[in-house]
Amino acid sequence: MGKAFGDDVTVLLRRWREGDEDAQAEVFSVLYDELRRQARACMRRESTGHTLQTTALVHEVFLRLASAQCPDWQHRVHFLAVAARAMRRVLVDLARARRTSKRGSGALHLPLDTSLSAPQTPAVDLLALDEALVALAQLDARKAQIVELRFFGGLTNEETAAVLVISTDTVLRDWRLARAWLFRHLTA
Repeated sequence: MGKAFGDDVTVLLRRWREGDEDAQAEVFSVLYDELRRQARACMRRESTGHTLQTTALVHEVFLRLASAQCPDWQHRVHFLAVAARAMRRVLVDLARARRTSKRGSGALHLPLDTSLSAPQTPAVDLLALDEALVALAQLDARKAQIVELRFFGGLTNEETAAVLVISTDTVLRDWRLARAWLFRHLTA
């Protein structure tokens, strides 16, 4: 998106911060497609049989962001970074609820005829990933933030660098190291 678009969102975010409820609705309207793209990316990594739809995830994130007291979002990318964190929380909360549900908790669900199933990308265990990110944050908070922004937020390297006020090269280096650390941690 161009600079003018980012400037428009920055103005809307400032108006929202000043209490303009119309600006809040405009922010959601302007960024809705981007948030749906983030949510779709997250949902593709979900296990089969999940019940949350992309639209429902976006709306839940909207509700959480709208209820924020004194939001201090600086610009479009900063808002999307906060939305990524909210998306992570929604998905982790849902995964915890599924895990603790009484019916079929922990049971493996397979289709009747697995040979007819289309191959899918492997699902990510969000609870394990969340625990690993908490552990990574204790060692290196910036690397954990980069994973959150890239994985849950779908932000590019450049957008992640802008949010964290670091260079794109640092994002690339930390992203590689964080992925390697998480892989070792999750497969141990």
